[in-house]
Amino acid sequence: MATMKVGIVGASGETGSLIVNGLLQAGERNIVALVRLDSISKPANLALKSRGIEPRPLDTRGSQESIISALQGPDLLISAIAPMELLEQVPLATAAKIAGVKRFFPCAFSTAMPMGIQVLRDLKEDVFNHVERIGLSYTIVDVGWLYQGVFHAIPSGKIDYAVVFPGQMIPGDGNIKSGLTYLADIGRYVARIIHDERTVNKMVFVYTELWTPNEFYDLLERLSGEFLHREYASFEQLQAQIVEAEAKMPADPGNFLLRLQQIEAQYQISWGIRGDNTPEYAKFLGYLNGKELYLDLKFTNFKDYLGEVLAGRAKPVYDE
Repeated sequence: MATMKVGIVGASGETGSLIVNGLLQAGERNIVALVRLDSISKPANLALKSRGIEPRPLDTRGSQESIISALQGPDLLISAIAPMELLEQVPLATAAKIAGVKRFFPCAFSTAMPMGIQVLRDLKEDVFNHVERIGLSYTIVDVGWLYQGVFHAIPSGKIDYAVVFPGQMIPGDGNIKSGLTYLADIGRYVARIIHDERTVNKMVFVYTELWTPNEFYDLLERLSGEFLHREYASFEQLQAQIVEAEAKMPADPGNFLLRLQQIEAQYQISWGIRGDNTPEYAKFLGYLNGKELYLDLKFTNFKDYLGEVLAGRAKPVYDE
């Protein structure tokens, strides 16, 4: 396996840390964490340094010259940038091209879907199009919906610590299959993809298992022995949430909760009603299938993960 230097934007964030873990577990040792200057001494970045990773300051809003300078050295650049900073990848990609980066992984790491369905996806597509326009080699990796984001609180409260979206409703009739991914599997996939020439200038859809909402609620009831009240949201209800949020945004453009209301409902329509987040539809959109590429990769199944959650041993997501 050829040695390469990998730069990661957002290495201490939720997705970035998973990628770092996957790379280190796969034996990658030449990793640069590109971080804001004002956060380079924060505990999360010092922890990266203690693992042999080079923290390097990068201001994605700085001058082109400063970004080019920060990107000197890495052969490959992976972006796990924050959702509200997605368009900062446009100057980042331009600078990466000038700096000699050989391949760019723009921030995707979400469900498979076409344009025009979800606002974050449309911003990502703007970045993807820019990368193609400037002739920078790329790989786009989408990872489905997360195990950690699909389940509901149960009456006893014993899994409240691990519930990400406490009030979420089940989209549609709950019978649409969706690609779900165990968080740690993201890093394992990326560690393979960075060395795989088949993925250059391609989109790759990776996932762990396919489940419908009703199936995973049935499983949670069976394993916990508790009854779950299920609330379903129709397309019309979800669309009304989007319309309501978008109507209020002009008067309160900085309101994160309004943006979250819009984004969550758009996601639910996409994966839970339209059925976009499946390997079949991803293939229609032009994705390669990670399971077909890496037949030997071992994964954590959803039933085992849910057992860990019920036993109180699962690591909460976004727990910082």
